[in-house]
Amino acid sequence: MRIPSEVRDQLALRFGVLLPHLNERQQRLALAAEARLLGHGGVRAVARAAGVSETTVRKGVFELEGGEDPLPDGRVRRDGGGRKSAEELDLLLVPALLALVEPDERGDPMSPLRWTTKSLRSLAGELTRQGHAASAPTVGRLLRENGFSLQANAKTLEGAQHPDRDAQFRYINDQVKDHQADGEPVVSVDTKKKEVVGEFKNAGRQWRPAGAPVRVDVHDFPGDALGKALPYGIYDLAADTGWVNVGTDHDTATFAVESIRRWWNGQGRLDYPQATRLLITADAGGSNGYRTRAFKTELARFAAESGLAVTVCHMPPGTSKWNKVEHRLFSAITMNWHGRPLNSHEVVVQSIAATTTRTGLTVHAELDTGAYPTGVKVSNAELNAVPVTGHAFHGEWNYTVHPSPAGPAGPTGPAGPGPAAVFDRGALSHPALTGMPRTALTELTKTLTADWQTLQKQDPATRRDGGERHRAPGGGRKAKLDLADRVLATVLQQNLALPPTVLAHLFAVSKDTIRHTTSEIRQLMDQHAHAPRPPAAHLNTLAGLLVHATAHGATLTTETKPAC
Repeated sequence: MRIPSEVRDQLALRFGVLLPHLNERQQRLALAAEARLLGHGGVRAVARAAGVSETTVRKGVFELEGGEDPLPDGRVRRDGGGRKSAEELDLLLVPALLALVEPDERGDPMSPLRWTTKSLRSLAGELTRQGHAASAPTVGRLLRENGFSLQANAKTLEGAQHPDRDAQFRYINDQVKDHQADGEPVVSVDTKKKEVVGEFKNAGRQWRPAGAPVRVDVHDFPGDALGKALPYGIYDLAADTGWVNVGTDHDTATFAVESIRRWWNGQGRLDYPQATRLLITADAGGSNGYRTRAFKTELARFAAESGLAVTVCHMPPGTSKWNKVEHRLFSAITMNWHGRPLNSHEVVVQSIAATTTRTGLTVHAELDTGAYPTGVKVSNAELNAVPVTGHAFHGEWNYTVHPSPAGPAGPTGPAGPGPAAVFDRGALSHPALTGMPRTALTELTKTLTADWQTLQKQDPATRRDGGERHRAPGGGRKAKLDLADRVLATVLQQNLALPPTVLAHLFAVSKDTIRHTTSEIRQLMDQHAHAPRPPAAHLNTLAGLLVHATAHGATLTTETKPAC
């Protein structure tokens, strides 16, 4: 039976309006109903009018004639119906994709994708090159199904960890609690990343009128900069306030301590009028590092000016990002000025000063145009004058700089010809300094006497290589230190971790003499199984020793005797 063209046109018009609103099964049933009404030839006419295959229409007719119930849960297709997925058609597609994004092997070493950004389009293109046809949306779906997601770099690798890393964190926490319990100030300090000042792009975006971005230079060459900004931050942990000193010269130890001084004079002493101590947590390196001599000497000047006992606790090496100033102050500053070109020092200062957080952070900022030259050397004599005492636990990381040394200044240079000032041996043998009663020190000296005398009868050359003596017994220069002095020097070194320079001042001898003496006595102690206790303190300077002695009731006095 031939279907008139007018009927086919009416069917096409009707299908164009109705079918877009139906799902696949409903479309088949609607087409099948029209085909049955038309009778013979209806399947072909309906298929051509609707633009579908005749098989689709026949399936609908079979469903109508069979009286099938609707599929459960509103499903349109039966299980297994529809077009097969890409991974089903190509069983090697997923393994090939995972090989490209595997984080350790980085995929095929000969693949150009190894050195490119692994976007969905790049991955799809590489899979197609390998013979696995897949679109970018398919790649994204497969990655999500296999536990992948977009990931940024995470700053978590800190390099080799010090064995006392966690113990140092606990020690810092205990020091913070102790100072805060007494109402003493606790601050975290560091220098923020150096910023170049000029019409340069600053990462981030800000709301502006459409099509009117801030115009900046195409290149950010340092030579085109108007200057540099060095924000040194002091964050008060208890008050949740920040003070930022923006320098324009160099990030040196002098600049670091000057920033702390400005904070104290401008805000700290007003917030803590009764303070006698100050705790500073700082990084292990940089201008406020624990190895920086100038940082300690500058802190000594600040302590003398302010009258505060300044305790410094350094973060373990490689853990600077754990310092509170980083994520309590610097991160807030970065978010506040993102997207804004830092084209003048005024913009830098005002942007920092406008930084706030929902938790109540307030920040004060000021410009420091002072000169802070690099390459300043600190001599041994200057360092010895610093009244710093190291704590018993890692005294190189944890130490206190006192306002002024207590007791006699003592000698400041190595012993030389002429009268030499030496410290009284009775005062040096105080139990607070040696860590043992005077009677125990005397017994130790007696125990080592016989072996030491035997050792002294040997010529130095004989002791080294077993050769014949070159001097008669009793010949050569007389020793400046007797056995009691040698044992006392070694015990002081072990109990207070005193460096050879300080011991040399105490006993008016050279550093080489101290090194030889303490090495010799330690060997004798080891032979008699005398194991020293852990150091009670780490005293790196003569002034620090004087402070420690006075605090423990030991008065160190000096006497002058002619040099040998």
